[in-house]
Amino acid sequence: MPNLVTGGTGFLGAHVVRALLARGREVRCLVRAGTPRDNLDGLPVEIVTGDLNDPASLGRACSGADIVYHVAADYRLYAPDPREIYRTNVDGTRALLRAAEVAGVTRFVHTSSVGALGLSPDGSPANETTPVTLDGVIGHYKRSKFLAEREAEAAARAGLPVVIVNPSTPVGEYDIKPTPTGQIVLDFLARRLPAYVRTGLNLIDAKDVAEGHLLAAERGRVGEKYILGHRNVTLKEMLDLLATITGLAAPRLRVPHALPLVVGAIDTTLARWTGRSPRVPLEAVRMSRKTMYFDASKAVSELGLPQTDVALALGRAVDWFRARAARAA
Repeated sequence: MPNLVTGGTGFLGAHVVRALLARGREVRCLVRAGTPRDNLDGLPVEIVTGDLNDPASLGRACSGADIVYHVAADYRLYAPDPREIYRTNVDGTRALLRAAEVAGVTRFVHTSSVGALGLSPDGSPANETTPVTLDGVIGHYKRSKFLAEREAEAAARAGLPVVIVNPSTPVGEYDIKPTPTGQIVLDFLARRLPAYVRTGLNLIDAKDVAEGHLLAAERGRVGEKYILGHRNVTLKEMLDLLATITGLAAPRLRVPHALPLVVGAIDTTLARWTGRSPRVPLEAVRMSRKTMYFDASKAVSELGLPQTDVALALGRAVDWFRARAARAA
């Protein structure tokens, strides 16, 4: 029986697909019409054309499937119409859960985000039980993931074997769009980072996140959440790691959050007028004011989540971005 992966053309989904294939699993991917399939090129996967907003296609994708890995999401920190983000991330998740229930899948792994979790007021690492409310979640993307997580929990209470994983900040190859963290790597390589702000994040190798998905399907407790994370670092520490890996100099100037807040506000306002995407989304700047440190010990102890050195993952990301740029030149 096939394992269904949504979002297989994206960053994390591509790693989940490869992890499944490495274990000899039959893989089916739900892919939207017109979506670039570079991350799936040459892989022996079945493609079902469909969309999270098309219930009929979800029924076809889930039919006969054993396990569903719901990795797909509208991951934008700016959208001209935020309702699109909720439509995909919340309504689409609800529709896929229903399709999976009808199909009788044996396990449903829902990819949430640490953005849907609470943060410790003192900046210490938060865990799966740290209190959080919708009002305390910054931005439409994170709010949509918070609400989608509620849908997954409701389905688990109703009897669907759902396990929730909350990846922190994955790094590695196949970051095709790229993610905001991948953009930091690209900007570092292009020398477009003259300064940095004081903030903190939790990094993890994207391959470990993929392995965490498979382990959640095998060992995770139904209805439980598992943070898939590893190393808590400041942004400056991440940039210093990139400097060591690449031989390029890391920025030395730290600027107060007020400066990027002004830039983000102006850039986002101009984006609304011009129809382009902002280079510095205000939502991203607002997020950076929070120290997003997390404790992944539950996933390590219960699932056996790997903890690969994040410097190795950053190195692979650098190599992948450079190779991709060389091919495009």
